[in-house]
Amino acid sequence: MKQRLGQIAKTAAETALAPALAPAPAVVVQIDDRTLFAQAVKDVRPLPSNSRRVHAAVKPKPLPRTAVNYERAAIADALSDHFIPVFELETDVALAYLAHGHSPDILRKLGRKHWPIEAAIDLHGMISDDARQYVATFISDCKQRGIRCVRIVHGKGLSSRNQAPVLKNRLRSWLMQLEVVIAYVAAKKQDGGDGAVIVLLKA
Repeated sequence: MKQRLGQIAKTAAETALAPALAPAPAVVVQIDDRTLFAQAVKDVRPLPSNSRRVHAAVKPKPLPRTAVNYERAAIADALSDHFIPVFELETDVALAYLAHGHSPDILRKLGRKHWPIEAAIDLHGMISDDARQYVATFISDCKQRGIRCVRIVHGKGLSSRNQAPVLKNRLRSWLMQLEVVIAYVAAKKQDGGDGAVIVLLKA
C-alpha cells in the first residue's frame, strides 16, 4: 500500500514539473521579400549613370554607289542586239515571254494584273543605245528596291523608218537576256496596248 502511494506521489510531482522541463517553442521570424532582396544586393555597387549605352537599331547598309553603277553597266553590256529568241523563229505570236522552269499560269496572272504595276518608264524618242542603257538602269534600280512588276513603254514604231517597231523588237530581246526577268506580256489597252509591255521580275 505504501509502495502504491509512493508511486502516485512521484507521478503527481513529475506532472507538476512537466511544463517547466519542456523545451521552449521555436520563435519564427517573418522577413518580407524587400528585406531579403536588400540583403542579397547589399554589396552591389550601381554603375554610373553616364556609362549606359543605348544600342541603335541596325539598318542595312546601302550598296556603294560604285557597286550600283557597276551592276548597271554589267546589265547594259550583257544586252545584245543580235540575240534571236527561239520561239520567234517559229511563230509571230502576241508579245509574251516566260523564262524556262516557270509555270505557264504566270502569263495568265500577269495579263490579268495579278501583280500591281509598281514602276514604269517610257522609251519614246530614244535611239537604241540610249534605250538599252535606260532599260538596264531601270531594271537594276527595280531589283535593288524589290519591285516585282513594271511597265515599259516602247511605242509602236509608227515614226520609225518603214514604220518598223525597232525598239519593240529589241526590248523584248533585251528582256529575255536578263536573268531577273521571269515573264512579260503585252500591256492592256489602258496601259499602252501594243506599245507597252508588262514585266514580272524575280523577288
